[in-house]
Amino acid sequence: MAERPRRRIPEATVARLPEYLHILSELDDSIEHVSSDQLAELAGVNAAKVRKDLSYLGSYGTRGVGYEVAYLVYQIRRELGLTHDWPVVIVGAGNLGHALANYAGFMDRGFPVAGIVDVDPAKVGTVIGGIRVRHVDDLQTVVQSRKVSIGVVATNPAAAQEAADRLVAAGVTSILNFAPTLLSVPRGVSVRKVDLAVELQILGYHEQRRSVPSLSIVPGTDSSQSASA
Repeated sequence: MAERPRRRIPEATVARLPEYLHILSELDDSIEHVSSDQLAELAGVNAAKVRKDLSYLGSYGTRGVGYEVAYLVYQIRRELGLTHDWPVVIVGAGNLGHALANYAGFMDRGFPVAGIVDVDPAKVGTVIGGIRVRHVDDLQTVVQSRKVSIGVVATNPAAAQEAADRLVAAGVTSILNFAPTLLSVPRGVSVRKVDLAVELQILGYHEQRRSVPSLSIVPGTDSSQSASA
């Protein structure tokens, strides 16, 4: 019998799965089951959303018991492709690239750094996180020899597009972009953008909400109209 096609999971659900996995991995080893209410509280979402998200994995839990933690961890890891390693290559050996290459979380989560490349002769040949920086001209060799499909752009904005172009030309099909600029890539290449300034702006919004009392009337509206609406 042919294998049943896997159900496509919405992007919003995919974005929440790593958070669920992190929470489940942090639970005490003695906890064998977790309810959707417990997982929802820890993840900051509602229980109905948790149940819907996990249903895409084919996991529905048991009424009155919840979800088996070990099996749920396995399901999420399988769906996220974490049952084997995905080597990554970093383009840019500046301060950000240096920090990323030294980040142990990549290896711990199944994304070992297979290579680091840069165009600066002063950086080429140096060792970061146990990996010798190679010239960007060697990018294709690194990608093909280490079977790399994920690239990280850690360059300045002006060099980001060229870095992406080189990654795509080398055979990379997924890019994590730390440069504060939009990248243009061919169809079939996935790009995730990490904009630290945007994240700080979002935190600024929450701080503003805490510091300024909520107004009962939206500026620019008539109070009598608001009262009668």
